[in-house]
Amino acid sequence: MRYECQWRVALALRSSTLGLLAAMNKILVVDDDQESRDLLCEVLEANGYAPLAVANGLAAREILSRDLEYRIVIADLQMPLESGLELLRKLRQQNSQHEVILMSSFMSTAEKRAAKALGVHALLDKPFQLTELLQTVAALTAQNPIGLST
Repeated sequence: MRYECQWRVALALRSSTLGLLAAMNKILVVDDDQESRDLLCEVLEANGYAPLAVANGLAAREILSRDLEYRIVIADLQMPLESGLELLRKLRQQNSQHEVILMSSFMSTAEKRAAKALGVHALLDKPFQLTELLQTVAALTAQNPIGLST
């Protein structure tokens, strides 16, 4: 049975505190590989986050334009239609404050430089340890809760 990554309404209904926590920790996963999306969502959800996954940057920008609760975007660098770097570039052109984590099995020096210039929060080389991703996400959610200005 394939794990489907969706933010479960039942989670929010279990308890108002849990629902608020989940809303504060909504994460958008952007990867063209279904297995990667499923794995990342499963791990994030098991660690108290509320992930949603899409297959490309265009779909990600549509979600982000409609739902302002997402603060963290985890995106693959190499994707059809719109790369993770192009997604980051377009978000910055819109003055987006989303924290972006890019991951890739290969990132050129030029891509790394461009991502850093655009304010990427982290660059993860695939394969990476899931604990590395979780530590990065935990640091972001602790320092940048929704509804509180820093």
